[in-house]
Amino acid sequence: MSALSLAARDSSTMLRRNLLHARRYPSLTLNLLLTPVVMLLLFVYIFGDVMSAGMGGADRAAYIAYVVPGILMMTVGGTVVGTAVSVSNDMSEGIIARFRTMAIHRPSILVGHVVGSVLQSVASVVLVGAVGVAIGFRSTDATAVEWLAAFGLTALFALALTWIAVGMGLVSPNAEAASNNALPLIFLPLISSTFVPIDAMPGWFQPIAEYQPFTPAIETLRGLLLGTEIGHNGWLAVAWCLGLTVLGYFWSNKTFGRDPKE
Repeated sequence: MSALSLAARDSSTMLRRNLLHARRYPSLTLNLLLTPVVMLLLFVYIFGDVMSAGMGGADRAAYIAYVVPGILMMTVGGTVVGTAVSVSNDMSEGIIARFRTMAIHRPSILVGHVVGSVLQSVASVVLVGAVGVAIGFRSTDATAVEWLAAFGLTALFALALTWIAVGMGLVSPNAEAASNNALPLIFLPLISSTFVPIDAMPGWFQPIAEYQPFTPAIETLRGLLLGTEIGHNGWLAVAWCLGLTVLGYFWSNKTFGRDPKE
């Protein structure tokens, strides 16, 4: 077999391993998935009228349309936290040391985690999106091309955050530390344009919300699904995704190349 064939075979094996773990131990994935669902229901049914009134008198239906794209990107950030925990567990429990003694393509270990996480993120976004549709979200103006672009953006964003989460898991001494290190991936959507427009925030706080990866990704997804203005957010979102992917990839591979944890 060629080197490429071996890499593909080993990567698919590691992918099956990670998906099997996710199926056998679904509690972490379900807990991370429950957070965006609860946030969606909370902000729509508890705070929806107040939040929509503060957005120029919009009704609850308009606020549902506004908040769902942000919650979908928040779902991606929450899901990849499980990847950091999974990678940290692998590194601390000794399985990586066993893999290093076997004739396998070493980067396939990380590739399995990354591809598995991206698939879980996309599946989680679909499930949360279904909840959004059930409570009234509609995207009647989006074309097939815009839906395809929205799907591609979601997958690319998940890929970028997953590589960062893998790096966090590799440098964490245990699962608890990995979960804490990955907390910004859950916290950042809360200070973005997920729940309210940036221009409705205090002036001193607006740069914090604007110059971070979640806001341009959310605004781009919102524009694709609702037909609102995307402006410069499109290329900013892609730039953030590519930059974080490259950073996370090299960080993870450099860290993984070191001696395994004892």
